[in-house]
Amino acid sequence: MEMESLTIFCAVTSELSVTQAAARLGRAPSSVTTRIQQLEADIGAQLFVRTNKRMALTAAGERFLEYAQRLLALAAEARHVVTGGREGGTLRVGSMESTAASRLPALLAAYHARYPDTRLALSTGPSRPLIEQVRTGLLDCAFVALPPAFGGAATLEELGLASASVWREELCLLLPASEGPVRRAVDVRTRSLAAFPQGCTYRSIAEEVLGVAGSTQWRVQELSSYHTMIACVAAGACVTLLPASVLALSDAPATLKTLSVGQADTLLVWRAGFDVPAFQHLLVQLSNPQENIVNL
Repeated sequence: MEMESLTIFCAVTSELSVTQAAARLGRAPSSVTTRIQQLEADIGAQLFVRTNKRMALTAAGERFLEYAQRLLALAAEARHVVTGGREGGTLRVGSMESTAASRLPALLAAYHARYPDTRLALSTGPSRPLIEQVRTGLLDCAFVALPPAFGGAATLEELGLASASVWREELCLLLPASEGPVRRAVDVRTRSLAAFPQGCTYRSIAEEVLGVAGSTQWRVQELSSYHTMIACVAAGACVTLLPASVLALSDAPATLKTLSVGQADTLLVWRAGFDVPAFQHLLVQLSNPQENIVNL
């Protein structure tokens, strides 16, 4: 099983087209097809279903994809470590949507200015899936918030992960203008919560604060962006929970009401023993906030 074949497989998986994958890789389509056939023969399983010009991963292909990505990442990590970071390498960073919006632009811009040869690959998602992707090696590190029931740093250690607290966020409930005077979460009359899908820590906190679990009155609208959540609150349709730092970046109407519901730490998590230069540079960047100022 050669690294080149894994690279081709991942490219075809991304494009779901031999022709497009070949163009992306700068190879002849026949060469890509041959490589995929050789890989399937080597593994002993069909990786793609081919119908006319359409392609889709088989169940075996879906399972193999994660391993292929991990093998390629491990190979890249090995090259990066043994060369002392000379080649720059790639740092795969995961983040909550809120952190990516309010905290990472300055940090990553400063990082890129200081280490331009390192490619930063950023992906976003809820905290629990991000933690799992770090654990399995699909991500090198991730900025997450731990839900109250998670168990804290001790649980992370049991998963083979290290962590460091990097930011503390003030959390607030954003309420429609139609809400009456609200001093406590139990005073909220709106019975619809806008939130990210399950696995989002802020959703868990909101459900706990509002008493959503076990209630037949509450409805949860799963949305994919804070912009949409704020718009729904402005329309009077729901409430949402978000960091004050994200709210400060939005154009939310001044008529909307807020209620403070405490604080939550944002952690950087990574696999214990992960010591590639690109990641160590990120740790240094985080420990020296003044270095996150880019002089243009």
